[in-house]
Amino acid sequence: MKNLTLPIRFGIVTSAVLIAYFLLLALMGKHTNVFFSLFNGVITGFGIYETIKYTKLRQGKGFSYGNGFTAGVTTGFVATLLFTIFFAFYATELDSVFLDELSTAWSKDYKNFQGIVFFTVAIMGFATTLVLTLSFMQLFKTSNNSKK
Repeated sequence: MKNLTLPIRFGIVTSAVLIAYFLLLALMGKHTNVFFSLFNGVITGFGIYETIKYTKLRQGKGFSYGNGFTAGVTTGFVATLLFTIFFAFYATELDSVFLDELSTAWSKDYKNFQGIVFFTVAIMGFATTLVLTLSFMQLFKTSNNSKK
């Protein structure tokens, strides 16, 4: 558990930044434009990158691919889970017309549209986490190639 405290803290901070970004968009009335959610990947990526970097600094020679991968995935999953919970709370309690504004065509066609949107937010976050963690670990892994 001691090895997961840093990734969990970074995950909480990353989710706080995601929430702050969402609320800033909501303040400007842009939160219904899906295009702005692309920046969520940048925020999540930065959190994962920093977690892996600090994990490597902390562990030094003991750093392995598995340690970095675990740290990155933990950070992303914590951030995604907390943001999804906030998103569900916002969409159901704070702004009940938000989902209807988000997609007027789909919200009328599906009975459980809210569940579909929350599931999609979570899956997008988890997929982003895996892809970015695998990508960043290419930067941080130690090479097995011999030097000439």
